[in-house]
Amino acid sequence: MNSSESKYEPLPADQITWAALLGQWVEFARSAVALPSNDEGARMKDSIADVIMLQAVWFALESLSGLSTDEQALGLNRAALLIKKHKANLVSRYTEIQMPHSMSQLISDAESSYSKAKSADKE
Repeated sequence: MNSSESKYEPLPADQITWAALLGQWVEFARSAVALPSNDEGARMKDSIADVIMLQAVWFALESLSGLSTDEQALGLNRAALLIKKHKANLVSRYTEIQMPHSMSQLISDAESSYSKAKSADKE
């Protein structure tokens, strides 16, 4: 191996995916600066952390089967709490106006992923 060749091992696919998601979340958070300074812009800015957490929980639930049984149970419990918390935060911000479809779809996706993981845990 010459000095210009890398000695690094390739990252596992799940780590690359998490890194890519982290990059997207950083860009998403940065984009909030450009949101208008009105009620809707404020609602969107306040919702960014909740959206990111729901996406993270959804993605983590998709990878739950790679963990030990005890870790899966803990992951399911944490996922349930996080989904409940971040869904409640989003719903409370959109009581007077309709929640954007992408947010309601994200909540649905996270809940569906949780239900699927919970069903797989019982098998």
